[in-house]
Amino acid sequence: MRITISIYFLLLLFAGCRESISLPKPRAYPRVEYPEKKYITYDTAGCPFTFEYPSYAKVGYKEQDCWFDLFVDDFQARIHCSYLPIENQEDFDDLVKDAYVIADRINARANYMEDSRMQNNHGVNGVIMEWSGPAASNMHFFLTDTTHHFFKGALYFNAKVQPDSLAPIAEFIKDDIKYMISSFRWKSNKE
Repeated sequence: MRITISIYFLLLLFAGCRESISLPKPRAYPRVEYPEKKYITYDTAGCPFTFEYPSYAKVGYKEQDCWFDLFVDDFQARIHCSYLPIENQEDFDDLVKDAYVIADRINARANYMEDSRMQNNHGVNGVIMEWSGPAASNMHFFLTDTTHHFFKGALYFNAKVQPDSLAPIAEFIKDDIKYMISSFRWKSNKE
């Protein structure tokens, strides 16, 4: 009996001395199903512009002419879009200044901001602003002819800012916004 108890005690001692190895869990994100890239033409009477937007987005109008949101329900995102006519140089300067005031507010929380001037193949000029980190928005842009038209847009998510988990979705939508910008054109006065 003593030998059995001694053997049992030695087995317990050896089993207890074994080093346990813990492995960190691999980093994972929820699986996201991305829709197919197809585009619809936005061409509304009364608005002096046209562009192509993603087919998975829904247009929701606001009270003011040519102000609308493109809702991306699958990603809880929206692209705020607004158009403002330019009456004079002071209007244009104020609109550009307002765009940068908003950008500075967002930049206060972001890790990094990049802004770049652009011109598409239709002669539309503008500025694209992109943020990384815990910013309220991932992207803003404005398009203008500097004399008559000013169009601005901003990407927002209806979710708590979590840059790591939102980054792939934000990049997917930002690519579509860049496509929108490349297809954007001002209507001529004859149309």
